[in-house]
Amino acid sequence: MTDVTRAEICAAAIADAFKDDGEIFGSPMGTMPMLGVRLAKLTSNPDLAISDGESLFLAGVPPLYAKGDVVEGWIPFRRVFDVVAYGKRHVMMGATQVDRHGNQNISAIGPFEQPKRQLLGSRGAPGNTVNNRTSYWVPKQSSRVFVEKVDVVTGVGPKLAREAGPAAAKYNDIHRIVTDLGVYDVGGPDDTVRLLSLHPGVTVEDVQAASAFEIHVSGDVPTTREPSVGELMLIREMLDPRGLREREVPNP
Repeated sequence: MTDVTRAEICAAAIADAFKDDGEIFGSPMGTMPMLGVRLAKLTSNPDLAISDGESLFLAGVPPLYAKGDVVEGWIPFRRVFDVVAYGKRHVMMGATQVDRHGNQNISAIGPFEQPKRQLLGSRGAPGNTVNNRTSYWVPKQSSRVFVEKVDVVTGVGPKLAREAGPAAAKYNDIHRIVTDLGVYDVGGPDDTVRLLSLHPGVTVEDVQAASAFEIHVSGDVPTTREPSVGELMLIREMLDPRGLREREVPNP
C-alpha cells in the first residue's frame, strides 16, 4: 500500500521483534513500543501478557492511553523487581545513546564526573539487560544517538556482559534495535551492531551517515516489511485512532 507511513512501518517492525517470544510479559516503554507490542498481541503473538505500563496487567488490548482498560491482574512496583529477576520478560526501552557494541545510555551526556546534561538516570536498564530479553526503540537515528562509545553504560551489551562475568552474561539478550531508518541487532563481528533491514526509501548510505560508528552490513539488505491491510486497520482504527504514532515518527 502506497499510503503506509514510516510510523506504521516502525510499528510493524516492533511487533515483529516480539512475534516469537511466546507466553511472556511484553514490557514496552513509550508510545511506539506500546503500539508495536499491542499489535503483536493481536496478530503474531496472542500469548503475550501486557500491562498498562504502571501497575495493572490487561485482559484486553485497548487503544493507546485509553481509560477503562479491562484488568486481569495487579503488578505493584515492588512486584516488578520479582518479574525482572525471575520472570520471562521482553522489555523495549528508549535509548539516548547506543554504541557499536549495543550498550545503551539513558543516564547523562558528557563526562561521568561532571555531565553536561542529566537525563533519566539508570532506572531499570541495568537489571533489564542482565536479566531479560531487551530491545531498544530510537525514534530519530543520528550520529548523536548511534555513538562510538556511550558516555554512561546503563543498558549492558553482550560483549560488556561477558567481560563482567557469568552473572551479567547468562541472561543478557539484546534482541533488536528499531529506529526510524531500519532494524538492527548485535550479531556483527565481536558483537557489534548489524543492519537487518532498511525501511522503504532508506539506503545503506543513509544509515551509515546517521551513525558515528561503522554499522556491519552483510550482503544485500532486505527492506522492512510493510504492515498488512489487517494490521493497518488495527493500527489506525483500534490501537491508535488519534494518530499519536505520527507525532513520534513524522513521515519523511
